[in-house]
Amino acid sequence: MSSARPIQRQPLSVLIAERIREDVLSGAHSPGAQLQETDLAASFGVSRGPLREAMQRLVQEGLLRSEPHRGVFVPDLSEEDILDVFFVRAIVEKAAIGQIIKGGNRAQISETLISISAAMDKAMKSGDDARGGELDFEYHRSLVDAANSERLSRTFATVQAETRLSLHRLMPAYRNPVDLAQEHFRLANLVGDAPEEDVLVELDRHFGDPARLLRQARATAAPGTRKPDR
Repeated sequence: MSSARPIQRQPLSVLIAERIREDVLSGAHSPGAQLQETDLAASFGVSRGPLREAMQRLVQEGLLRSEPHRGVFVPDLSEEDILDVFFVRAIVEKAAIGQIIKGGNRAQISETLISISAAMDKAMKSGDDARGGELDFEYHRSLVDAANSERLSRTFATVQAETRLSLHRLMPAYRNPVDLAQEHFRLANLVGDAPEEDVLVELDRHFGDPARLLRQARATAAPGTRKPDR
């Protein structure tokens, strides 16, 4: 008798949410853009019911913003928003690093982060900024999850949508694609065996000035502007 399990079919609303999520993170829907139900329903070939359910799911995740009597919009994160996201991330990731160092499994965690950094390096060099942003998020989520703290991971999850939006907004500000991957390589190697203070200093240096990067990313996206130096 076959032990194969039946394939679980996902609800239509989940599939639609995945498509919209990909479009938001890839920049297909620009920051501040309003999502029109009629247009989306027609483009997906679905009714408004599952579409609205999908959009509500993404509103709950933080990838979309609902405004009463106006509609649903793609969030346009301000400098203050970006700074607040990175403020929370720094607290969570520093706590995770402390737990990792106490846990004694640093070498394996370092290898995992190095592997993600290598994939990020490949994506950035090929010009796939969207994939690079996803791997950046995966790297930091893996770092937090490696602390083996359910509550720490849950705290990171509360800002994960805005973290992903932040990373995708900031990605165009990296003039040299090697820069981003090399920063992650350095941090990953330090996680392996460096003193905790050195790891934390590198994490602070890696976060840098996200508000400045956001301004550069917006300037880069503006028509007729030159991509700024980092």
